[in-house]
Amino acid sequence: MSDHDEELFRATLAAVAPGTELRDGLERILRGNTGALVVLGHDKLVESIATGGFALDVDFSATRLRELAKMDGAIVMDRHHAKILRAGVQLVPDPSIETQESGTRHRTAERVARQTGHPVVSVSQSMRIIALYLGDRRHVVKPTPELVSHANQALQTLERYKGRLDEVTSALSALEIEDLVTVRDVASVLQRMEMVRRISEEIESYIVELGTEGRLLSLQLEELTAGLQDDLVWVARDYTRNATNEVATPEVMASLAALDATQLLDLGACAKTLGFSIVGENLDASVSPLGYRILGKVPRLPGAIVERLVAHFGSLQRLLAANVDDLMDVDGVGEGRARLVREGLSRLAETSILERYV
Repeated sequence: MSDHDEELFRATLAAVAPGTELRDGLERILRGNTGALVVLGHDKLVESIATGGFALDVDFSATRLRELAKMDGAIVMDRHHAKILRAGVQLVPDPSIETQESGTRHRTAERVARQTGHPVVSVSQSMRIIALYLGDRRHVVKPTPELVSHANQALQTLERYKGRLDEVTSALSALEIEDLVTVRDVASVLQRMEMVRRISEEIESYIVELGTEGRLLSLQLEELTAGLQDDLVWVARDYTRNATNEVATPEVMASLAALDATQLLDLGACAKTLGFSIVGENLDASVSPLGYRILGKVPRLPGAIVERLVAHFGSLQRLLAANVDDLMDVDGVGEGRARLVREGLSRLAETSILERYV
């Protein structure tokens, strides 16, 4: 599915989420046990495959949708879901379009969605489900209690993943301070970050689909994943072979996202996304960070200064060994900021070592 279709699909999920008037109308149809076929968009192509029915062009409301669904035929709305344009329409899509559905209403819905590119909602009278079609995608809209249950399970999984991520990132910080980092340590952090990112994306989809019922879940997700994206960027820039080139970071992140579930469990595959050639015991080879991630933890330190510090010193160990005068040699770093960096690095070093050995 293209980015445009994915964006349209998420927008349609939000439009039929609990708390919206469209969802209210669809649930009224379910309770009335009548079924419906609703096209969420209108253009010349839709007009060309629609015959009969009534031209309405009236404002949308849940009660109107429910009453119009009592008639045979489809309902056509505008793409903003604000107007009901036609009702009682017979849709005649191209019969050569393949469909996996067996029921007449669902076959029509899938073919119309594929032919027009507009979302189509089918409410099944016999199966009592709401199905959303867009392009080649079919999605059954789950009842709210079922969605909440799945979302809570995913959130519990995220909490466990995040706890493990915190452990490996703390260990990495201590190893960076002591200059004892191996490729395995970096790959472990990258692996856990990607696991957390993936489960976060799954929860985000639940939040979209839950609508007003997902507000609390959204707050919990935000709290658990705060700063994750920045950390992922810093790790990529610290350890990728051309880390000074910002273009490399999106490439690393794209390669990491492209790993399937089995590959993600392989630390060697994770390390390869950073440009390491993993053969035999290379996972235990020593590596040194440039210092982006540790500097990113120093409060009130602008990104431009972080770039200059890394460019000037070239490694975290040289940064840790630098005194205030050395730091002041960097363009834009005065005495106050130099002391801020020196004290910040010292506190981070002490904290990391204490967390590792106490």
